[in-house]
Amino acid sequence: MFTIIIILIVVLIVAAIFINAFQQHRAKLEAEERAEVVKQKAIIDETENVMMAASNMPISPRILQILQNRIVSALKVIRNTRQSTADIKQRISDAESRATALENTESLPVNDFSLPDNDKMIIQYIQGVKKLRIMLRSEHSKGRVDTKTFIEEDKNLERLQLKVNVETLTRRGRTAMNSGMLGSARQYFEKAIAALDAQTHPDDYVKSRLQTLREWLHEIQANLKNTNAEDRARKKEEERDELDELFAPKKKW
Repeated sequence: MFTIIIILIVVLIVAAIFINAFQQHRAKLEAEERAEVVKQKAIIDETENVMMAASNMPISPRILQILQNRIVSALKVIRNTRQSTADIKQRISDAESRATALENTESLPVNDFSLPDNDKMIIQYIQGVKKLRIMLRSEHSKGRVDTKTFIEEDKNLERLQLKVNVETLTRRGRTAMNSGMLGSARQYFEKAIAALDAQTHPDDYVKSRLQTLREWLHEIQANLKNTNAEDRARKKEEERDELDELFAPKKKW
């Protein structure tokens, strides 16, 4: 009888250890799942925000489709956890429908690009393009985007990023130029020219912008040269007046 009691006690202790270990393992899994759900929701929110910012950008529907599929993938990860909600299947279905619909959407022509009106919107525009490139690279690294598509779309986004930067510098340069701040205007134009000169395969936009910027820069340099010449002449005249006054014959009263 004593032996049986000892055995039962040992069995209970072992069972308690296994139950405790199981509960700890389950709690760990649930914590990991909650963290994963938080991560996927952040991906969804960030992707939706970028898609909203990109609504007026001249980007291809293929990029938007890649982003929509990114949302679908994140929703499916959530569905496979115990944190899944009742409406997750419908959300996946809606997201897949939107991704399919983008296959027949026309691209916004690049020529329709227009720079936002204020600096705050321009900053958001630039940040949006940068995030698009980061997300595209991420989807490619996960095998969801083929290499050919990645190269083509990343090149298009790079061109858009260049265009935003150059047009921003150009606008600021023209504003400074019209305000008579020729030194600042020259710096803006020189930065824009440097960015365009760095392009290994210049297109019509690059060539046209370079020609215009160089003409404006030449005009500024000519104006600065004339201004400097006038300043030197004026300074020389002032020095001559001082010498004439110094050596002029004194008047007798």
